[in-house]
Amino acid sequence: MKTATIPSLRVDPSLREAAEGVLMDGETLSAFVEQSIRDSVHRRQAQSEFIARAMSSRDEARRTSTYVSAQDVLKGLELKLAAAKRKAKARA
Repeated sequence: MKTATIPSLRVDPSLREAAEGVLMDGETLSAFVEQSIRDSVHRRQAQSEFIARAMSSRDEARRTSTYVSAQDVLKGLELKLAAAKRKAKARA
């Protein structure tokens, strides 16, 4: 597969210095920028998918008139959190 280039980017010298300051051993600034772009693309794709699922869920709830109260959702989340804490404690 052929590779493509990302347009060059002019930044404030302090931003470049900060980026260079967080590079891992052997990591290049180009590799850091590429990974940052990959991470941002992944995050935005995940966000778009999340919003699409939420809109679909909303539409289904409206269609069926089946809703879950905020109190029930929070209770379910509290139970999941408690279970995760117990599991983490058991591993420690």
